[in-house]
Amino acid sequence: MNYSTLNFEAREAIGILTLNRPERMNAINYLMRDELRDFFLSRLNDTQTRVIVITGAGKGFCSGLDIKDSNITKPENNYTPKLAYELQQLFSDIIVFMRRCPQPIVGALNGAAVGAGLSIAMACDIRLAAPEAKFSAAYINIGTGGADMGSSWLFTRAVGFGNANRYLLTGDFFGAEEAYRIGFVQAIVPKEKLMDEGLALAKNMAGKSPLGLRLTKEAINQNLGAAGLEDAIRLEDRNQALCISQLAAMAQIVQKPK
Repeated sequence: MNYSTLNFEAREAIGILTLNRPERMNAINYLMRDELRDFFLSRLNDTQTRVIVITGAGKGFCSGLDIKDSNITKPENNYTPKLAYELQQLFSDIIVFMRRCPQPIVGALNGAAVGAGLSIAMACDIRLAAPEAKFSAAYINIGTGGADMGSSWLFTRAVGFGNANRYLLTGDFFGAEEAYRIGFVQAIVPKEKLMDEGLALAKNMAGKSPLGLRLTKEAINQNLGAAGLEDAIRLEDRNQALCISQLAAMAQIVQKPK
């Protein structure tokens, strides 16, 4: 697989996916969005890879949506509710595809995971964090809703109702120690040993029955709760599309000459 914004390395039954835009702290542009969609959809028919480890190149894991990309912030025909909803789905479907892919995903969170980057971390099955890692549900800080890309479903299940409310409603940063305290990450590992620990965990899982591994992830997904992730994401997509359209309309009003 040849990608421009991702690196993928196969080590026998383990696949290592690296988000690779270090100059932008691995912020997601349209190309990375499309490559992530392609990567996780391709895993549905990948019988060789049993476990995936995902990390970020450089200092950060993923700083979220690339808001310095004018193609994202200022589309040619501005944001209508229809366009905003359609584009929102293209991003949030990454989370659906991550949960659908049969391989367990280990997040080796080497640095900041913000906004969409936090949602990608949420969609991992197990998360290990470097002490330098920090997290923020930053969606609400840019004028959209704090529930985005599965966060209202995944984050609440990972850290509980109160903790999820604490960070989704404020967008405040929290560090690795707090992430461990509330159960978002399962271990804090020195940065220089983070990938070794992630690979050791992946190797442990890859040594199990391939069918048993696949069915275990499937059962966990099925039994997390009555409300489905995809139902939650569709509600979030609608809400975000309305927020984005409102922001675009307000920006047009501001830009009109008096």
